[in-house]
Amino acid sequence: MLAAIRGARVSITIANFIWETGAIADEMAAALAERCRAGVGVNVLVDAVGSREMTKENQHQLEAAGCHFVRFNQLNPLNPMRFNHRNHRRVLVVDGRVGFTGGTGIGTKWTGDGRRPGHWRQTDVRVEGPIVRHLQAVFAENWRDETGILLGGDAYFPEIEPRGEIKTQSVKSSPGSGTHEAYALFILAIEGARTSIELSSPYFVPDFGVKAALARAVARGVKVSILVAGEADNLLDRIVRLASMAEFGSALEGGIKIYEYKGAMLHAKTVSIDGTFAAVGSINLDERSFALNHEGSLVIYDAEMARRLHEIFQEDLRYAREVTLEGWRSRGIGHVLELFVLPVRNQL
Repeated sequence: MLAAIRGARVSITIANFIWETGAIADEMAAALAERCRAGVGVNVLVDAVGSREMTKENQHQLEAAGCHFVRFNQLNPLNPMRFNHRNHRRVLVVDGRVGFTGGTGIGTKWTGDGRRPGHWRQTDVRVEGPIVRHLQAVFAENWRDETGILLGGDAYFPEIEPRGEIKTQSVKSSPGSGTHEAYALFILAIEGARTSIELSSPYFVPDFGVKAALARAVARGVKVSILVAGEADNLLDRIVRLASMAEFGSALEGGIKIYEYKGAMLHAKTVSIDGTFAAVGSINLDERSFALNHEGSLVIYDAEMARRLHEIFQEDLRYAREVTLEGWRSRGIGHVLELFVLPVRNQL
């Protein structure tokens, strides 16, 4: 991402849920500011809640260099519901020709190998070709809603020749429009599965529709495997983990395999189905992602990419512990603690 930013010649658009403090955040701010001073148009959109730790120094550095900096959905005591709708998307587009998306935030925890404490396990994608215009449209939607400015022209949407044979699709969801687009595609992909479904998601708090679709998949002989976070780095992660554990019982009874990733925080949000369908993005397997947040995912219809995600999934299982029904039933105090998160389950 830094290499692409430093090579920008015309425009940079970057939206991220999390912008933290530390060396990575400072380096990112410096790289963006340098491009602004060189005459590149830079638009930076960070979520007001997710990026609350961003330093004033980073913000001032960007603004002083001439970058357009905006905090998404600033909190308003007169409208407390604004707190609930966050921009959880991660999008970076450089010169309208190179795009990145996934779940990586701007912070030091997204460095390292994802196998040790403090270094989150993440999967992102870098793309070129016409699909970049669709990633840019995802950014432009949030930028328009927050600033009233509509991005357009060759600086942001140049004509792009195909770069290969892979077919891709950008799928988004938001509380204002397109809420059901990502959810519907997710359900349809599960319903269409014939041999295997491999899901990586930090959280497993599905609604009735997703649970029913997964149950039907198992019933018709599909092998369903779900990899979730077995570690939690903060209080919110611990709360959602409790909600996830409450769901394990019915899933295990239905024949779904569940694994908890150990050693580091799993933050990857990926799907691989039947060796032909792959998806990488910001969408967690919970109701917040499908109904409350602004989210995005890149869907790839390619056997080679699906095979690559399958290999990554299998490698991750080496660092995971399988959850058994017997073990889940004997989880002790965890059963009691899970009851406390039930009232807020639909917000997780």
